[in-house]
Amino acid sequence: MFVFGMIAVHMPRRIDISYKTIIFITAFLLSLWIIYQILDLILLLFVALILMSALSPIVKTLSRFKVPKPLSILLIYIIIFSLLGTILTLSFTPLIEQTSRLIQVLPSAVSSVLQVGNVDQSFLQKEFGNITGNLFSFTKTIFDNVITIILLLVLTFYLLLEREDLERRTAQLFVGQEERIRKLLVEVEEKLGSWLRGQLMLSIIIGTLSFIGLTILQVPYALPLAIWAGLLEVVPVIGPIISAIPAIIVAVTIAPVLGAGVAAMYFVIQQLENHLIVPQVMRKAVGLNPLMVILAISIGGRLLGIGGALLAVPIAVVVQLVVTYALKETT
Repeated sequence: MFVFGMIAVHMPRRIDISYKTIIFITAFLLSLWIIYQILDLILLLFVALILMSALSPIVKTLSRFKVPKPLSILLIYIIIFSLLGTILTLSFTPLIEQTSRLIQVLPSAVSSVLQVGNVDQSFLQKEFGNITGNLFSFTKTIFDNVITIILLLVLTFYLLLEREDLERRTAQLFVGQEERIRKLLVEVEEKLGSWLRGQLMLSIIIGTLSFIGLTILQVPYALPLAIWAGLLEVVPVIGPIISAIPAIIVAVTIAPVLGAGVAAMYFVIQQLENHLIVPQVMRKAVGLNPLMVILAISIGGRLLGIGGALLAVPIAVVVQLVVTYALKETT
């Protein structure tokens, strides 16, 4: 009897899994798979939400003057593209002149630098052939992304057009919490818009600092190199490194000491950017702690590459606001 009792005690229990559990797990895994398949579209929609958040205050201002919303959005698009066109036109002559000279000088500059390092010229020709092929692929990618840009503008247009209705419908999904959800959505929009404006400010700051530094050091082609640095500011981590390479190469062909000075200048700017400018600007723009900004960019870059690093801060802002709301709800 004792033996049979021991056997009964140690017999494994049978685990029953109901069909509802199986359906739930299957639906959950299927949802994850679908999200993974359309992740690029989700990120595109998120970017459209950021643009909508940044442009929404301007639409509200125009609406106060009895301007119809569709016309307000079109006017904003026209103003933005007109401003971009004006900036390009004013800087067109020096920019094109210096950029064309830079393109002509850069291959020979790289060649002379590599000759100093006793690098085989056949290797140089091969690498420039690879660069040419990469530039062709890059150009093709740009044209392929034109459709994506148009889709982004269309999505932003309709989000601006239906903003209030979308907020109302989203809030209605949370019965009894409509007003709090609406306030949460408004706060998210404000933070996302502030982030985009802060990102533009960062590009202007880095481009200006680069132009001032290159001008003081008397490096040729300061304007295109500074614009290049400002544009690549939107690419976290590797953007500043890539923007420094052409300037260093041009400076080294003039004097090795000048090349070292330019490298030191970009290093200082990058350190200021990583540890002072970016954290402080983003803290004022979105209210995130500087450490959280750095961690968010690092995690986003690890998970989703450059795009993840670029969108890490706005995603972190949304997560912070939602978590804060959830915690207040439970207390």
